[in-house]
Amino acid sequence: MRTLLAIGIGAGDPEFVTIQAVNALNTVDVFFVFDKQGPGIDLSQARRAVCERYIRDPRYRVVELANPSRDRAATEYAGAVRDWRDKRAELLEQAIEAELPDGGRGGILVWGDPTLYDSTIRVFDTLVERGRLQLDYQVIPGISSISALAARHRIPLNQVAAPVHVTTGRRLAQGLPDNTDDVLVMLDRADADLSCTYLREGGWHIYWGAYLGTEHEALRAGPLAGVIDEINHARRELREQHGWLMDTYLLRREWPFGPRE
Repeated sequence: MRTLLAIGIGAGDPEFVTIQAVNALNTVDVFFVFDKQGPGIDLSQARRAVCERYIRDPRYRVVELANPSRDRAATEYAGAVRDWRDKRAELLEQAIEAELPDGGRGGILVWGDPTLYDSTIRVFDTLVERGRLQLDYQVIPGISSISALAARHRIPLNQVAAPVHVTTGRRLAQGLPDNTDDVLVMLDRADADLSCTYLREGGWHIYWGAYLGTEHEALRAGPLAGVIDEINHARRELREQHGWLMDTYLLRREWPFGPRE
């Protein structure tokens, strides 16, 4: 029986790595890394830096896997993501069989939290369902970009006795549910204006953060109508400068006397 670990390493700051994650890191024999070349390479380097900082025994190994491409022009988004995930599962299965002996422990370092908008758990489930290898797996939570965003802006994510709607930029562009006052948005398109731009006259306040926890961190906050153009401009500049962009934001509806307490 081989064991796999999905280890959340936080949103960027190495000090976001929890004690539980550090302990898990020190039990792993082989780390599997879906390596990115070009845009996003900083994320691969950050994962290696976490290993070098926290793992006490240097005898662990790192196996790099070519990150499969995803059809971003597909009309059926969920299907394209599923195909991409299955390609990852097949590559990982082959690597585990070749590189991780029976009884060994393999790890994947997950940016943020494995339980929130990440494919690793589903990839592990796919491997278990395929049944070619005897596998068990564990999930180690991490500090997500959502938590980091709230901490940086010194705000609670929810208002008293009120719900929070968590969604993606793609879904936000299709509209919001009725009676929604607080919206957390992840995975907005990096090559276009924020999907919330159409809400600029709707009485919203925005708390935005990019590259949270990294040396490139950028923050903006204010009435959406007043700061959305500045944020969109900053996003274009940051993407051009770094070659990639990862940001998150909270939209909070403004009331006649400010946000609800």
